[in-house]
Amino acid sequence: MVIAETADVEVVGEAGTGAEAVRLAAELRPDVVVMDIRMPGMDGIEATRLVTADGGPTRVVVLTTFDEDEHVYAALHAGASGFLVKDMALDDILGAVRVVAAGDALIAPSVTRRLIGAFVGGCPSRSGTGGPGPGARGVTAAAAAVAAERRLAAITGREREILTLVGRGLSNTEIAAELVLSIATVKTYMTRLLAKLDARDRVQLVILAYEAGLVSVSG
Repeated sequence: MVIAETADVEVVGEAGTGAEAVRLAAELRPDVVVMDIRMPGMDGIEATRLVTADGGPTRVVVLTTFDEDEHVYAALHAGASGFLVKDMALDDILGAVRVVAAGDALIAPSVTRRLIGAFVGGCPSRSGTGGPGPGARGVTAAAAAVAAERRLAAITGREREILTLVGRGLSNTEIAAELVLSIATVKTYMTRLLAKLDARDRVQLVILAYEAGLVSVSG
């Protein structure tokens, strides 16, 4: 109700289950879906995967309790463009919705590095239900690393360097300063990386950087 009262944001629908969220997203084609993780029946991870599967304009922001919810990494893998913490200030939530609606991804370095780093290190199940066990998790992590490195074979050394900085959570402005490049040049590199790596947005680039070992949990 509070979001609906915001002048530049219109709430076009509300769903109580994952299946209903998928149906309404297909019917209403909203710019952004704010998706909870735990819902009756289909959870938010599977709903996110289905909402984003057709490559349409609708983007998903996951709603999570962060410290308690170990499924966020799986949700980002499912196509979410970022996540919100339930106790965030309203202005931050609205800002996140606007950022994602504009076609960007919500990357908060202080939170995202910790979150993705921890989950890539543990390599949770891609299904979002948790890994099958330590041994199987190790195999899954290795397979993810091999697949990520195979994708990185398509990029240049400079693009790899920029991908590493993206994985560390740096903004375009910070990358430009780090590499002594113009912001326009960095944006061009970002466009190329998204195209070559078939990544939807910056969140997926961060995940790929972790999986390929370009960025470690310790930084």
